Amino acid sequence: MRVIAGSHRGRRLNGPQGTALRPTSDKVREAIFSILGAQVPGRRFLDLYAGTGAVGIEALSRGAAAVTFVESDPAAVQLLQKNLQTCQLLNHAQIHLGRTSAFLDQKDCWDGPYDVLFADPPYAALDEIDILIHAWKPGLLSEHAAVMIEQDSRAALPTSIDHATLIRRYQYGDTALYLYRVSTLASTIS
Repeated sequence: MRVIAGSHRGRRLNGPQGTALRPTSDKVREAIFSILGAQVPGRRFLDLYAGTGAVGIEALSRGAAAVTFVESDPAAVQLLQKNLQTCQLLNHAQIHLGRTSAFLDQKDCWDGPYDVLFADPPYAALDEIDILIHAWKPGLLSEHAAVMIEQDSRAALPTSIDHATLIRRYQYGDTALYLYRVSTLASTIS
């Protein structure tokens, strides 16, 4: 694994041992940031189910102001910290060790509102998908936030999640990316 573009382009990242983690491939990461484009520089980025941190580190390399990483596996968090240290990006990151559901319930842990939310829950983990669909709280996302969910291409995510609407589904082999936008109605409710 490596950082694809930006200020840390080409920097090698430490990958997981074994099959417990499924890091987002370089090809899919490149697609994510091609889709998000100008929405990343200077913005707040939330990386749920962060694993090795490759997606959030890519966001920082491409100019994100700050990234909040949420990961429940202590071994993955150690790997994430090591990758942030290697890239000298610890001062732009917040790391939360714990379940995504707990993080979403603890508003005082947020460094938001976030402009981009990226989530890569375990494939076929329906309970985690349910959390992503129903656990949004006011103040989590900015008025024009983008939400991107990575999932198995056989999965079928809904056309709306709370106050966000599906804009487009992208497929890359066995991986699908779902791009949602926060509706303007949501910003008046939040």
